[in-house]
Amino acid sequence: MPDQAISDRSMMARALQLATKGLYTTDPNPRVGCVLVREGRIVGEGWHVRAGEGHAEVNALLQAGEQSRGATAYVTLEPCSHTGRTPPCADALIAAGVVRVVAAMQDPNPLVAGRGLERLRAAGIDVHCGVLEAEAGALNPGFIKRMQTGLPFVRLKLAMSMDGRTAMASGESQWITGPEARADVQRLRARSSAVISGADAVLLDNSALTVRSAQLGLPDAQATAAAESQPLRVLVDGGLRVPLSSRLFQQAGPVLVACRLGETPVEDYRAAGAELLTLPRGDGQYVDLEALLRLLATRSCNEVLVETGAGLAGAFLQAGLVDELIVYMAPRLLGSLARPLLELPFNSMAEAMQLDVIDMRVVGRDWRITARPVLPF
Repeated sequence: MPDQAISDRSMMARALQLATKGLYTTDPNPRVGCVLVREGRIVGEGWHVRAGEGHAEVNALLQAGEQSRGATAYVTLEPCSHTGRTPPCADALIAAGVVRVVAAMQDPNPLVAGRGLERLRAAGIDVHCGVLEAEAGALNPGFIKRMQTGLPFVRLKLAMSMDGRTAMASGESQWITGPEARADVQRLRARSSAVISGADAVLLDNSALTVRSAQLGLPDAQATAAAESQPLRVLVDGGLRVPLSSRLFQQAGPVLVACRLGETPVEDYRAAGAELLTLPRGDGQYVDLEALLRLLATRSCNEVLVETGAGLAGAFLQAGLVDELIVYMAPRLLGSLARPLLELPFNSMAEAMQLDVIDMRVVGRDWRITARPVLPF
């Protein structure tokens, strides 16, 4: 591999490392990092911290100052060419005198989608795109999917014993997994735009679905910032069975309750600080789940975490709406009378759902398995 290609990959890897610093705070914007290099030396670094504040390129340019002139910019996503909450980053790079731009990937946002790169080329800047593209895409799966399909990226989180059970027959379930796994779940919540649960799960656990900074296992400043950016909490409650006295409605932050058409006590929910959303009936007892996800996408939700019981989890899977499963497996047996992981009423092997396991790792005493459904299923 030529020296320039090796250098480009090395500097882009650093830019990707910087981008992860915004993992919990940039929503609904993508996570982006930028490195400025002049004469083989890094002169400026930056990343996007939160929506409405400076983008990665602008932050790197501010750090580099006059050393930006004649530099190469390595950026994990194509510089924007439109004016949103902030001015176009492509224009900032041109004005700073950058002579070369290396982008990991083109921006899937239709407002950009190659226009930023073309603007740079038109200004005489040497432009390359596609360095560590797969790694850059993995950093922003929700933003990319929402821009391309109008749907958020959906993770289904599950926790089970080694015999595939989630709770005793009585409903007793705390705690199947250990503190390290529970902290890992908190970090999943913190990176998500929305957390979805169902009425059965909330009634059973009286869960709040909030991000708790003390349980994140992150440095104090990062934990505080993550907890300040609470995800939208979404309750799928077709028959409005969850009382407004539940913990879910007692915590600060927005709550969206999705019910079936015909339910009307809007004012009661508004008084509790929640929004009532009526949707058509989907399959079985639930609302139209795809319609719910499309609505969340219109509200700029990139990544959605589904934390719920066996019934609703199975409904999401059967509807083909799950992009990724994250299963925490505890080294214990709950027995044959305990509750199953999912409600998937299959009758034959032909109906079995195939999964690709993409990662397995130890988290405390538990195992975390990350898998993706093989389509079509």
